[in-house]
Amino acid sequence: MTETADRIRQIFTENDVVLYMKGTKSMPQCGFSSRAAGVLNFMGVDFLDVNVLEDADVRQCIKEFSDWPTIPQLYVKGEFVGGCDIVKEMFEAGELQALLKEKGLIAA
Repeated sequence: MTETADRIRQIFTENDVVLYMKGTKSMPQCGFSSRAAGVLNFMGVDFLDVNVLEDADVRQCIKEFSDWPTIPQLYVKGEFVGGCDIVKEMFEAGELQALLKEKGLIAA
């Protein structure tokens, strides 16, 4: 798993916003992934989608990496934000927008 963990770290280093999900942002493969990607798409956030269905090692390792048992998982500037429910709740409360503004990822 160390090689997979290294790949995950590299993705965080090279991308400000990463969503580990089932499917892709243009074709999600589960409702939770669809909702999380939908929030980011609605906000116009540029993000990398990582399809965990394409790599079982990534699918397992990302759960261990974050100590979070489910997919999707959102990371901003290398920090774990949460899964679908947390992303949705943060968006509805304006907290996700505030976080992305603070990190310089969306306009103020």
